[in-house]
Amino acid sequence: MDMFTDLAFYLVAIFILVAVLASAVKILREYERGVVFTLGRFTGVKGPGLILLVPYVQQMIRVDLRTRVLDVPSQDVISHDNVSVRVSAVIYFRVIDPEKSTIQVEDFMMATSQLAQTTLRSVLGKHDLDEMLAERDRLNSDIQEILDTQTDAWGIKVATVEIKHVDINESMIRAIARQAEAERERRAKVINAEGEQQAAAKLLEAAEILAKQPEAMQLRYLSTLNVIASEKASTILFPFPMELGNLMATKPK
Repeated sequence: MDMFTDLAFYLVAIFILVAVLASAVKILREYERGVVFTLGRFTGVKGPGLILLVPYVQQMIRVDLRTRVLDVPSQDVISHDNVSVRVSAVIYFRVIDPEKSTIQVEDFMMATSQLAQTTLRSVLGKHDLDEMLAERDRLNSDIQEILDTQTDAWGIKVATVEIKHVDINESMIRAIARQAEAERERRAKVINAEGEQQAAAKLLEAAEILAKQPEAMQLRYLSTLNVIASEKASTILFPFPMELGNLMATKPK
């Protein structure tokens, strides 16, 4: 009976020893760090690799250092020119200071998400709809800079911010289409007018050159007759002597 009692005692002691060792030994992967607290006080950041803790005296919180992807839900935004749109974005960030991300903020994922939503509405509300559609790179950079500055106190580095969708209601889409069509018509009229202006300038220049030599006008006249005669059409030509035109243009004294 005493032998069985001793065996049970040793088994219990071994089980307790194994449990203590299991709670004292921690293994951290290459992308993990452990924030260690001793009797509730911060005592350091450890890892990666094998970590030994004093059971029931030290506690460790694992922190993942890999880049995280945060999908910002669609936000209702009123642009600077009073257009209502829905905007969604995605944020890439990672923890660079495990101590701050554990001590300075309760849940850095939730805090970053809420901050991203408010920053997205605030920044886009200062710009017109045309800027949201045409200048996304600049807006992404502005949002990323603001988020990175504010999350620095939490030990978080915001690497990239990308605006995914800018959804506009149907009535505004039709208005934008009409505006684009009117813009194209305006450009076509301007190009046509500029072409007429350039053609008139070239015609004036040609007239001035031809006026210097009357023979040049005669040659131009004959060249025009040659072009008309080469066309297969029932056209009747009446050559008009240039000298007769000059004689008629001369006023009698």
